[in-house]
Amino acid sequence: MAVGGPGDPEPERDEKGGVRTALAGLTTRGRSFLAAGIAAAVCAYVLGQGDLLRVGLLLAVLPLVCATVLYRTRYRVAGSRRLSPARVPAGSEARVHLRMDNVSRLPTGLLMLQDRVPYVLGPRPRFVLDRVEAGGRREVSYRVRSDLRGRYPLGPLQLRLTDPFGMCELTRSFSTFDTLTVIPRVEALPPVRLSGEAKGYGDGRNRSLALAGEDDVIPRGYRYGDDLRRVHWRSTARYGELMVRREEQPQRARCTVLLDTRGIAFAGQGPDSAFEWAVSGAASVLVHMLERGFSVRLLSDTGNSVPGQDADGFAGASQESADAAGLMMDTLAVIDHSDGSGLSRAYDVLRSGNEGLLVAFFGDLDEEQAAVVARMRQRSGGALAFVLDSDGWVRETTDVPGAGDQQDERLRMLRDAGWTAVGVPRGASLTELWQQADRERNGITAAGLGEGWA
Repeated sequence: MAVGGPGDPEPERDEKGGVRTALAGLTTRGRSFLAAGIAAAVCAYVLGQGDLLRVGLLLAVLPLVCATVLYRTRYRVAGSRRLSPARVPAGSEARVHLRMDNVSRLPTGLLMLQDRVPYVLGPRPRFVLDRVEAGGRREVSYRVRSDLRGRYPLGPLQLRLTDPFGMCELTRSFSTFDTLTVIPRVEALPPVRLSGEAKGYGDGRNRSLALAGEDDVIPRGYRYGDDLRRVHWRSTARYGELMVRREEQPQRARCTVLLDTRGIAFAGQGPDSAFEWAVSGAASVLVHMLERGFSVRLLSDTGNSVPGQDADGFAGASQESADAAGLMMDTLAVIDHSDGSGLSRAYDVLRSGNEGLLVAFFGDLDEEQAAVVARMRQRSGGALAFVLDSDGWVRETTDVPGAGDQQDERLRMLRDAGWTAVGVPRGASLTELWQQADRERNGITAAGLGEGWA
């Protein structure tokens, strides 16, 4: 990106605009000199003092000459910005590296460098760069931090050019922006026993074979490079072309993370609110399950799923876990409350069944929505629910008699339907609740009431 350029031809129509720009760049010192010079010239004319007139002309001409020289001798500089990293968890710092290259044949004067950043990332960084030789470069850096997730634009980068006397100051802006993505905090979860349905590359690591026996072979046509030892001669004789046995097809374990984003289900706002805890919890579970080798998708109450809108919406074998995690984290970085009042859309997505493990984060549930959630359990191999009482996050539940009775009733309804339901008090640790849910589910399994939840 070039700012100005020596010797660059300019249209004739820009001359007046250039003069106005140069005069508008006069600093307080430059304006004071100009005003003093004009006043001295007027007084010299009235009093007939030639020496005072020369002083007045000097004072008035000096800022005008500085402004003209500064405007005419514009520099050609290239600027770049690099984020390290470009995606950072909330509460962590990212470093922004700025690089300025002088691509002209003339050395620059004093440069004041300023980058524009949103106020939530901190104050605007400013740097003073001394003379940059022809073909030289300067590198500076600063740090940004935000407790609020989101996507924040950085830029444009601005250069302030000043003359040696401080009479004039002109600002030149680059046009490029960069985006810093602040993702939810991710809490490392301990491994637990994974023994739910739809096992595969998860802890179960069971494989579903494509052929169950000699009579149940499902062959396919021969492809160049296939091992001839896999040729199925009976099918070859039957179809009149070379047929081979299908290879063993691994079935990846599945996990759906359901996030309730209904605005009416969460009270309060800010980094310590119940909704932010739910978003952070969903991010932690997503990362944990991807690390365990599961095919994972993120589902919201609106029925939208990430990473894909294909037949099942899961991150399949063709999509790397890192890419899937990045896509889901970018979604969680900007996810906000929805206008919906129910969870029926999410239930419609889950009605197809064969969903594997279901991990859900719910806000306040009334009796109707609790019944919808209870039916979701019938469509999954295992189900774990974290239910947040958002009112308890904005005030002490002990101040309101019977405030926790409604949540206890909702938890009981979910447990009767087969969910492993855990209430989430204010400030709770997801790691401890994760282990608590594992212990509770193992206790149910030992009693013969169900299988492991994951």
